[in-house]
Amino acid sequence: MDLGRSDGIHRVGRRIGHRVTAGSTRRDSPARGTRRDHLRSQGCGRHRGDDSTGGRGDLRDRIDAGPSRLRCSAVRLALTGGIGSGKSTVAGLLADRGAVIVDADAIAREIVEPGQPALEEIVKAFGAGVLAPDGHLDRPALAKIVFADPDALARLNGITHPRIAAVSAERLAATPPGAVVVYDMPLLVEQGPAALEGWDAIVVVDAPEDIRVARLVQRGLSEDDARARVSSQASRADRLAVADHVIDNGGALIDLPAQVDDLWTRLMADGA
Repeated sequence: MDLGRSDGIHRVGRRIGHRVTAGSTRRDSPARGTRRDHLRSQGCGRHRGDDSTGGRGDLRDRIDAGPSRLRCSAVRLALTGGIGSGKSTVAGLLADRGAVIVDADAIAREIVEPGQPALEEIVKAFGAGVLAPDGHLDRPALAKIVFADPDALARLNGITHPRIAAVSAERLAATPPGAVVVYDMPLLVEQGPAALEGWDAIVVVDAPEDIRVARLVQRGLSEDDARARVSSQASRADRLAVADHVIDNGGALIDLPAQVDDLWTRLMADGA
């Protein structure tokens, strides 16, 4: 269900990825100003202090279909990137600059805490071997199962993704009016086209696959396990195809803070 469009918020045709580097110039769509003017005409400008809601329909349905403007805010971003890309580091840098972060990874951990229904369903689906002795989820044990079997991964996602979506919707709706809100979602592209709708901008943190694999190996994974996790996600090309902004984290000498500063300046200047 494409509710991102039903509330008056429209994506700007075909997305053109823009690699954010210090001093670079954004390639802007002519439709972007029209979209921003429309949002402000609806009372959703960045200086607005009210609690009006830009969307309609059930909140959980809207987060499932791409959590569009759940309430008026200056900028509402989706931040994504493959495992090992440095997405969480970028989210932290945006938080340092004042953004409100809704972290899908953190929510994913919360919903599988002991006593949560999702954990009970996971144990039913994959057996007691995915439980640690203290009753918590044994993540390495579960990872060995799901990253070796696409059907098992799909079964796990069927348990966790609806719950992540529901909690994310609640937290996005609770963000302060006028805030810069960042939805930190690693599997944004994997959710399908509807999940890409309704954002002021999609920011992709990018790094080549070999660099990402090397980073995962440094974290303690074997190279085979690292490559299995990378290959279980959307391709680099698929992520870049939906990007409004691309932050390059492809090497040790890349200056992430400068790129985030540049992105932040652009967001403040033109409302994404």
